[in-house]
Amino acid sequence: MNSFRFAVRLAACTALTAASAGAFADAADSLRAFVRDVKSGRSAFTQTVTSPDGKKQKVSSGSFSFARPNRFRFDYAKPYAQAIVSDGQKVWFHDPDLNQVTVRKVADALGSTPVALLTGSSIEKTFELKNQPDQGGLEWVQATPRDTGGTIQWLKAGFKGRTLVAVEIADSFGQRSMLRFDQLETDSALPPETFRFDAPAGADVSEQ
Repeated sequence: MNSFRFAVRLAACTALTAASAGAFADAADSLRAFVRDVKSGRSAFTQTVTSPDGKKQKVSSGSFSFARPNRFRFDYAKPYAQAIVSDGQKVWFHDPDLNQVTVRKVADALGSTPVALLTGSSIEKTFELKNQPDQGGLEWVQATPRDTGGTIQWLKAGFKGRTLVAVEIADSFGQRSMLRFDQLETDSALPPETFRFDAPAGADVSEQ
């Protein structure tokens, strides 16, 4: 289930993917406005994880949805199915191939990870923000966790105009992950069952 825990740390996409309303002075202001104003969203995504030596890459794709506070859903479709679902209280990690489900409390699963951006009204309480040089046609802001005990070193959010289109994450193991977003919809009317998970019949369920 380690891949699921890593995916939760990548849940920045659920917290970051949105087009912010209005014009802002820089990428940091765009991110602050998103945390303050955007209540929900959904998008397709592609995730590329690069090994510490930069020689190996793993590409996966799927869809996600989020709604404040603390609710999100990742459905990985390729190269194999996985699901991560939070109803705001608990997070379920489901491996269909093994028919295994791990359940954790939201606070334990998220901590100071980027997905915490979903719930915070003041992003600076958890992350230190610093604007970065423009690159690849995007404006970038780096968010560094104030809690240095976690596995995330930093994340960078890349905006094009008023829309955030990419998130890069570096962890303490030297891995880099780049997420690209497609067909983003913000403040969508998401049905409550989006964030409900029922363990399949016969699944091996472990609660931590």
